[in-house]
Amino acid sequence: KEDDPIAKETIRKIEDAKYNYYSELATAKDEGKAEGREEGREEGEAKAKRETAIKLLSRGMSIEDIIDITGLSREEIDLLRK
Repeated sequence: KEDDPIAKETIRKIEDAKYNYYSELATAKDEGKAEGREEGREEGEAKAKRETAIKLLSRGMSIEDIIDITGLSREEIDLLRK
């Protein structure tokens, strides 16, 4: 019945739960997108550092200078030399 207070309260709770579900879903989606963008940015920066190191190696620059310029570790640079 339309006047049943228990039914009205049950419907309100269901509608609130539905709203909360979709709100949380939208938030999770936005957070996932932000995380993906950050990961992509980090991967791009790492790739750029490696490419710079390779160019500097090909021009005969010292490992210490490459470490200083790129921020890569000696081990990372050694892997690029192979």
